[in-house]
Amino acid sequence: MGTIKLNGMRFHAFHGVFAEESIVGNTFIVNMTINADLSTAEENDDLAGTINYAEVYALVKKEMEQPSRLIENVAFRIKNSVMSHYSQINSITVEVTKMRPAVGGEMDSASIVLEQ
Repeated sequence: MGTIKLNGMRFHAFHGVFAEESIVGNTFIVNMTINADLSTAEENDDLAGTINYAEVYALVKKEMEQPSRLIENVAFRIKNSVMSHYSQINSITVEVTKMRPAVGGEMDSASIVLEQ
């Protein structure tokens, strides 16, 4: 078993409750930790035996392109998409961070973390 961490996947997306968020969009950062059986890749040096970062990025990008009102929903869809794509995953943590959220004041970011 091993752990793969994918950090700082950055997207401009249109998630949010307020109408202007669906027009202007915002910057979102996705971090992911995946615990999986990587023994095949460890022994055979074969990409087919591990979690392909490029494929994971493409899965995340696809979900980020679908607007949602809540980042909880975005994180849920990302988690489910990646889990269903790789059978060797034992657990996954997905963090979606919205930079400078519209809160009527100053805030650097707001994040949601989902685990399975």
